[in-house]
Amino acid sequence: MPQKTYYLDDETDTRALGESLARALSGGLRIYLHGNLGTGKTTLTRAMLKAAGHAGKVKSPTYTLVEPYVIELNGHPVDFFHFDLYRMGSAEEFLEAGFREYFNENSICIIEWAEKADTELPPPDLAISLEVKGDGRTASLTASSDKGRHCLENLHYTSHS
Repeated sequence: MPQKTYYLDDETDTRALGESLARALSGGLRIYLHGNLGTGKTTLTRAMLKAAGHAGKVKSPTYTLVEPYVIELNGHPVDFFHFDLYRMGSAEEFLEAGFREYFNENSICIIEWAEKADTELPPPDLAISLEVKGDGRTASLTASSDKGRHCLENLHYTSHS
């Protein structure tokens, strides 16, 4: 499985990684974000959405479980779903909410706390683990499909610190 690891000095670097990821997105991509509270999962997603062209507010889906957006990729509108499953009680809640239908070739799904619905989720194309290291964080990106590998190959991240 192809993997890239970056050291992020601060929030500026986390946003820069999100912006770089936005340029590597493709329809049908499933990205699962792993990390403790406060490691930058929402910051990364917010930067990704903004860089992908979303001009409005990017809300954390902590209480709604999912926030939908529409972005443009290669001149075509693409549904972008930002999930935060932290408050979900069981994997069955994921099915009961009808979230599985959001996963298709015409959408991009970013999921925080994917482990909460683990048994009901399709496998990720790209898993991103954020972990506090010293004064910053490490971001480990692991591709587990052709789409994930393509995303990693097209990811050109440069630290902004």
